[in-house]
Amino acid sequence: MDDFKFTLIREDSGTRARVGCLETPHGRIETPVFMPVGTVATVKSVRAEDLHHQVKARIVLANTYHLYLRPGPEILEKAGGIHRFMNWKAPVLTDSGGYQVYSLAEKRTITEEGVHFQSHIDGSKHFFTPEKVIDIQRSIGADIIMAFDECPPYPCTESYARQSVERTHRWLERCWDRLVGTRPLYGHPQALFPIAQGAVYPELREASARFVAALNAVGYAIGGLAVGEPEDTMYAMLDIVTDILPRQKPRYLMGVGTPSNILEAVARGVDMMDCVMPTRNARHGMLFTWEGMLQIKNARWQACFEPLNPDLFGEDGYTFAYLHHLFRAGELLAFQLATLHNLHFYISLMQKIRENIAEGTFSTWYPEIKKRLERRRN
Repeated sequence: MDDFKFTLIREDSGTRARVGCLETPHGRIETPVFMPVGTVATVKSVRAEDLHHQVKARIVLANTYHLYLRPGPEILEKAGGIHRFMNWKAPVLTDSGGYQVYSLAEKRTITEEGVHFQSHIDGSKHFFTPEKVIDIQRSIGADIIMAFDECPPYPCTESYARQSVERTHRWLERCWDRLVGTRPLYGHPQALFPIAQGAVYPELREASARFVAALNAVGYAIGGLAVGEPEDTMYAMLDIVTDILPRQKPRYLMGVGTPSNILEAVARGVDMMDCVMPTRNARHGMLFTWEGMLQIKNARWQACFEPLNPDLFGEDGYTFAYLHHLFRAGELLAFQLATLHNLHFYISLMQKIRENIAEGTFSTWYPEIKKRLERRRN
């Protein structure tokens, strides 16, 4: 697709880390990139303007399952697609709903044809097929869309994982055919990313990576990780998959993760990541900083009048003490400020990562910064 182009700019000599640029119909994305999660067409408590101008996010993620249930494809089409609906002018990526197949295990039944499930909102019954998932993502209108897949649970047997990954591959072929047989609705093309699965089994991971790599896709996703397996196992699976996926195409690791996870994933050649952690943790008072994580509700911060995030709020802006007070008082502004802070930290971390890769210092820099970011400041 002419509207999508990925350019590798620099590769680290000591790791697989790389700096690149992904061009999309709604703008350029410098990689490695972290994508804030806007599940239902909003990053919770943050305006689109603040997300773009203050946080400096350049792409957000939304979810097919949730947007299908509410507000629904008909409303999204009447709105002119997700960009107009949520007042977001930069790129959008949609997850296909495959993760919800995993997370709503008690409310769904998987068949060869698709997935029967009950809405978590009202208990109503629905049926997702690979074709329907593509149709819904056409209605949403995201720049990058995901193939429908099954995310197997951890732990699971190798036999189950094999059946799951083979079904995911068959669903991928149906998604691809549906995409080719339909047209985008809003005047811009959509790029379908296949998802490599395989649970924690090296042979299956390798087979799935080779299967998806055989498709001439704009980019590729890595799913089924960060679902409870040990971190070392996750990194071992990443090593297998990134060694196989095309070097000249972007790789998206789904649902990861902590700052430490991000650094390790980048070192293994991952270009795109998303996770609810910075936003969800913010709402519980957990902040990420360059000196480690902290719980702002703790008494330690009650009289700390240092600036909370000078790069974001200014040297004379909000203080740790003020944010502590907002949480203790139950004020809604606490959620907004903490979310802005955490997202700004994550986006800044990605900027530092890109700078160190470009300067050739990433392989020596990232182990040291990783230790700092893993500290607890409480």
